[in-house]
Amino acid sequence: MWEWFIGFLAQVLQVLADLVGDWGLAIILLTAIIRLALTPLTVSSTRSTARMQVLQPKMMEIQERYADDPQRMNEEMQKFYSENKFNPLGGCLPVVIQMPVFFALFTVLRDRIPEAAHFFGIFTSLAMSPSGAVAELGWLGAWAFILFDLAFGVLTLVPMLLNQATSEGAQAGQMKVMGAVMALMMVWFGWSVPIGVVLYYVTSSAWGVVQQVFITRKVLEKAKADEAERMQNEPVKVDVVRKERKPRPRKKD
Repeated sequence: MWEWFIGFLAQVLQVLADLVGDWGLAIILLTAIIRLALTPLTVSSTRSTARMQVLQPKMMEIQERYADDPQRMNEEMQKFYSENKFNPLGGCLPVVIQMPVFFALFTVLRDRIPEAAHFFGIFTSLAMSPSGAVAELGWLGAWAFILFDLAFGVLTLVPMLLNQATSEGAQAGQMKVMGAVMALMMVWFGWSVPIGVVLYYVTSSAWGVVQQVFITRKVLEKAKADEAERMQNEPVKVDVVRKERKPRPRKKD
């Protein structure tokens, strides 16, 4: 199945490269097609994220109430998810779906495209890594490879900073630190992978940032407002614990 997917991806890139006349542009076009196809799922994921933010205080309340009883906590959390029709993994689906393409590109760029495949002469070879470019072309000659590797890290950080702007207190600080660590990891990771993979990620991330600024934020704000209104209008549930009825003492004759 994996080999079939790699072959299919290679054929798609070949068709796109023949159509536009450049392998790098073919990767950008492939990224745009995937992102467009995932737009409905991304909107659904955004709504799921908004619901999670609104429901977070209630979930924390359940976790605190049953902190000494993990089994009961899990039962109450599952009940809470079911009552609110909430999937805690819903916000991860767009990223998960893109991962096979991301990893399959390694093999495609290494084994399935011409060695001379380039991106309008900016990259001499899409299979070459930034570290390989520096070794072969020198730091000055590999400037485009280095720039895209840095963009790899920056575009990992930007979405987290945008999300951090809507967070408060300690959570905002944690997201900022996590974003900085992730950005450094991506720069390190991108240093040794084919630049065609970096090109795919940079294009996808840039698309995501633009989408987040102009579309996702509006969807997120509306979804949060709708969920908050639903929670306010929902009837209050009271946990009633019935006391055990004890038999009355009988009078002795």
